[in-house]
Amino acid sequence: MKCCDRRDLGLLLLRLGTGGVLAAHGAQKLLGWFGGGGLAGTGQAMEAMGYTPGRASAVAAGLAEAGGGTLLALGLATPAAGAAAAGAMAGAAAVHTPNGFFAQAGGYEYAASLGLTAAGLAVSGPGRLSLDHALGHAVNRNWMVPAALAATAAATTVVVGTRNRRLRKAAEGRQEPLFE
Repeated sequence: MKCCDRRDLGLLLLRLGTGGVLAAHGAQKLLGWFGGGGLAGTGQAMEAMGYTPGRASAVAAGLAEAGGGTLLALGLATPAAGAAAAGAMAGAAAVHTPNGFFAQAGGYEYAASLGLTAAGLAVSGPGRLSLDHALGHAVNRNWMVPAALAATAAATTVVVGTRNRRLRKAAEGRQEPLFE
């Protein structure tokens, strides 16, 4: 039996690229690497975006991105890794949505692309060139896909919904438009 085919190589490339980008963004948030703000700077930014408490939000987003990205790149616990990364990107997309779709205008295009790719990898699985495959898919069972995606969707809905309500209430109190 051969080790891999085109599909496995394609999944490896998607996992390495998407996982690497996500892990780097998480390292910016958690450690201040690659020009990031670290927990202090990211916490302040999260507060300004309406995610409170800011430091806890920075830790959650950083762990979802760094942890989910690293696990995706390795092809380990792929359903949970992809779902966590997709949830973090849904939170990022919520911040950028008022700016429209395209990234050059500050839109949600980039976050949506990363999130959809991560979710797609959670659904498709990591392929044979992965730690999940090497470990007999112990943490990559079929039932884990809908469970991980549903749990992440529920948590993301609560977090983003709370943020949106907080911003709406603040905007009503100031009698100013929510987004300009």
